[in-house]
Amino acid sequence: MTLSLYLDTERWRTHQRSVLAEFPGLVPVAKGNGYGLGNHRLAEEATLLGTGVLAVGTAYEAADAADWYGGELLVLTPYRVGEEVLPLPHARVIRTVANLDGLRALHGARVVVECMTTMRRHGVGAADLPAVAAELDGVSFEGLALHLPMDRPDGSDPVDEVAHWVDAARAAGIPVHTVFVSHLGAAGMEKLAQRYPDTVFRARIGTRLWLGDHGALEVRATVLDVTPVAKGDRYGYRQHPAPADGHLLVVAGGTAHGIGLEAPKYVQGMSSRAKGIARAGLATVNKTKSPFNWAGKQLWFAEPPHMQVSLLLLDNETKAPVVGDELVLQVRHTTTHFDRVVDR
Repeated sequence: MTLSLYLDTERWRTHQRSVLAEFPGLVPVAKGNGYGLGNHRLAEEATLLGTGVLAVGTAYEAADAADWYGGELLVLTPYRVGEEVLPLPHARVIRTVANLDGLRALHGARVVVECMTTMRRHGVGAADLPAVAAELDGVSFEGLALHLPMDRPDGSDPVDEVAHWVDAARAAGIPVHTVFVSHLGAAGMEKLAQRYPDTVFRARIGTRLWLGDHGALEVRATVLDVTPVAKGDRYGYRQHPAPADGHLLVVAGGTAHGIGLEAPKYVQGMSSRAKGIARAGLATVNKTKSPFNWAGKQLWFAEPPHMQVSLLLLDNETKAPVVGDELVLQVRHTTTHFDRVVDR
């Protein structure tokens, strides 16, 4: 009795190959919870794609992926002096550095140098590039890394931003043979390739590669129990009264799976703000929509999700499911842990 992610495997892989065709030389990204599929599974899929490099989030993820992926591993989180020493296969691990101290400390290692883009998350500044160039003899320099913002309300051109860093690095004496780029479309990558024919631009792609074809993935939760309730019957940990006659459904999927846990969202536009205010107002009277659907209806949580199950309310007009049926649900894959991934 599980929370399951069903894969239309051939369709899913066809989508991966279409992304690879659109972004030649792309670097797949497998990090965090593996976009809901697990990093071990993504390492296997990256092997099938044959890109030669797999990007992971942290050095811990690199150590874990080393037994599952035989190619090169690019660690996206910058190296920090004093971090824990891990048993990494150093010959095929590429570390990211975002400051001079990190670069100097990784003598003899394979490194990419991340630049401080308009993301302003981490990276070396333009003024530091000459000093970076002076330190490159001590490492195996694999290229620049540029992590770009996803939105540009100021109307700026991401291609111009990448070009700025390529030009600045070259002017500082850095041999820019490869640039790893996040969040740039295929048209932008093509423009850069034409502008800098001696430089290879490699797109790092995770979400679009693994989750870009929504129809290839379906999430379902098993119904564990169905209990009739009359209006006023009390239930659950908090003993709330049932608002009407109906059924109380117990389904697989709780907080341990990420159900009911939501990452903050950046809200734009009056419509989105109004919906957010409406949801917040309903929550103050203990009415919260769940991600679970049955018979074309999105169901209400009966109370906050438990650790491994959720309690849902179903009205009396809708035919109730039976134990063993599965409810479809919409979840954020990057924050959800599934009991199983089923190929079909």
